[in-house]
Amino acid sequence: MALEKSRERRKQQLFIIEGKREIELAVNAGYKIGNIFFCDEIISQNEIPDKLQEDKLIVPVAKEVFDKIAVRENSGGMIAVAEQKPHLLSHVRLRENPLILILEAVEKPGNLGAILRTADAAGVDVVIICDPQTDFYNPNVIRSSVGCVFTNQLAAVPSEEAIEWLKKNKVKIYCTSLQASHPYYQVDYRQPCAIVMGTEATGLSEIWTKNSDANIIIPMQGKIDSMNVSNAAAVMTFEVLRQRR
Repeated sequence: MALEKSRERRKQQLFIIEGKREIELAVNAGYKIGNIFFCDEIISQNEIPDKLQEDKLIVPVAKEVFDKIAVRENSGGMIAVAEQKPHLLSHVRLRENPLILILEAVEKPGNLGAILRTADAAGVDVVIICDPQTDFYNPNVIRSSVGCVFTNQLAAVPSEEAIEWLKKNKVKIYCTSLQASHPYYQVDYRQPCAIVMGTEATGLSEIWTKNSDANIIIPMQGKIDSMNVSNAAAVMTFEVLRQRR
C-alpha cells in the first residue's frame, strides 16, 4: 500500500490504521476515518463496532488481498484509512503543573511507539518531537504504541520553536546528557518541566544543552554509557511521578 511510505503520507495527508482497538482509539480521539477494509475470514462484519460503521464505507476483501495490504501479521482483520491531524503547539492544552516529553531527531519507529505507550501510562501532557526522522503515522509507530499515538497530545516542531514555547509557558528544561550532568534522582521535578531526550548515537544538539536548566543522567552500572531511549524515557517519567506523589 502506498501509504506505508512517508512521502505518500505527507503528500496525501492520509495514513493507515490496523486493528480494531487502534481504529476505535483513533475514532475516540476525533480522527476522521474513511474506508474500512475487513477480511471476513478473520473477522465478521457483525464484530465491527457500530460506531466504526457509521457513515463509513465498510469494504470486505478476500484474505489474499488483505494480506497484501496489511503491514503487520496480526492486524485482527481490519484496516482503516484516516486523515492526518496537524500537530501544532498552539493546539496543546497544559495542566497547571505539566510534564512534557521532548524527543529530538528520533528515527526508529519502534522507539517512538514505545515512548508514546509510556507517555500514556504516565499521563504526560504532551509528547513533542523536534526535527524528526520518522513521523507519528508510520505503521510501526502505531503498532508499537498499541494505539497510544491517538491517546496522547502530540506536536512536531523545530527545536527553536519548542524552546521558545517552553520558556513562554515557564516550563523548566531538563536535558539528558553525558556532560556536566546531575544524577536524575537528585533533580526536583515537582514544578512544570520538560524532559528532553536525544538519539542514543549522538545525544542532544547544542541548542538544547545551551538552553537547559539542568542536565541529567541515568548512572550506568555496566560497561556501556547509555540505554535504549524508550527505556530511559520510562525511567525519567516515572521518577517525575514518584516525586510529585
